[in-house]
Amino acid sequence: MSLIRVFFIFTFILIAGTTFAQSSSELKRRKESLTREIEMLRKSQNKVVNNKRLSLRQINALNAQIRLRQEKISTINSEVRLLDNQISENSNNVRSLQSQLNRLKKEYAAMILFAFRNQSSYSKLMFIFASTDFNQAYKRLKYLQQFGDYRRKQANYIQQTQKDLGYKIVQLDHNKREKSTLLQDQEKEKITLGKEKSNQSVQLSKLSKQEKELRQELSQKQKESARLNRAIQNAISREIEAERRKAAALAAAAAKAAAAKGDDVVAKPVATGTKVLSATPESAKMTSDFTGNRGSLPWPVANGTIVERFGRHNIGNVSTENNGVNIQTNEGAGVRAIFAGTVTSVLNMGSSSAIIIRHGEYFTVYTNLRSVNVSKGQKVSVKQGIGTVASDPSDGSSDVHLEIWKGSTPMNPEAWLAN
Repeated sequence: MSLIRVFFIFTFILIAGTTFAQSSSELKRRKESLTREIEMLRKSQNKVVNNKRLSLRQINALNAQIRLRQEKISTINSEVRLLDNQISENSNNVRSLQSQLNRLKKEYAAMILFAFRNQSSYSKLMFIFASTDFNQAYKRLKYLQQFGDYRRKQANYIQQTQKDLGYKIVQLDHNKREKSTLLQDQEKEKITLGKEKSNQSVQLSKLSKQEKELRQELSQKQKESARLNRAIQNAISREIEAERRKAAALAAAAAKAAAAKGDDVVAKPVATGTKVLSATPESAKMTSDFTGNRGSLPWPVANGTIVERFGRHNIGNVSTENNGVNIQTNEGAGVRAIFAGTVTSVLNMGSSSAIIIRHGEYFTVYTNLRSVNVSKGQKVSVKQGIGTVASDPSDGSSDVHLEIWKGSTPMNPEAWLAN
């Protein structure tokens, strides 16, 4: 086997090992994160297990727990597939290294036999002195030197190949043990998922018996949601009107200055609708920066899990519409801005407060706050604390509601938050 081929094999093994380590590490981090979220929801569910009255929040938390459990099983499946690929790859590498080692040993044995047969100094000298001229004698001398060097290199290659082979065999054994452990974990998670789904059926059965109470709860929730939506729309309308007036004033001032100089006045059209929110260079940059951070924005709480997702949902015979996401977190957790911007509104929602922050053409909304640390017109930085989450007095759960709007259109926050 040529030295170049040996080099490429070693390089491939190194690159493949590094790629596997990165992918495996990412999957493990995701699995650990899911485990923490599931545990937080489990503890929350344990607090309300004896509560006879079932709430939409409890059902949402249970559904979220099942969803996270399914995602964890899917993550384990990905780990198993990755390990299967690595086991196959390592098995191929072991066979390749074993074949390479056998070939190197045969070549080395042939060289040793040749050297043994020609080991006397007399034979070497005769080989050199039998040359027809000085140039041939020099080449034969160099050949003998190179042959010795090559023999030493081959011995080193054999040692290195044996070392790599031993390492790959150990790695292969580790992969197989890790796969066995993952399969055991997967089976445990499936059993737990089955129990959770059984519990879900029981709870949904209770839900049908409490439909009247749940509809009353939903009606109250819809009123609060409608009030929040009106407040958001009003805040956006005020911002649009303020920016429109500012743009119109700037255009009028520019036209007046041009007329004073005797220049021809060409009226620049003023942006209309929500586009006026990005009319100035500063707001345009803020809009661009916010858009550029799609999928990597920090969460509004340090620890939490989404218990109600964006859009329309059906729970039994009860239907709900969500313009954002509900994130369950620890009691009294601090709520933070997910991007730099300016506070446009601090709203009193009765038993809780809400904050609206503008980021150019975008707005972020934080609802169900027990306390507020910022005021209208204040500039905030990313991850700056803006308040603390409120807790439900009936079951002690703590959810922060997050919405993201582009102009007057609500967006799915899950697509914007970091995984």
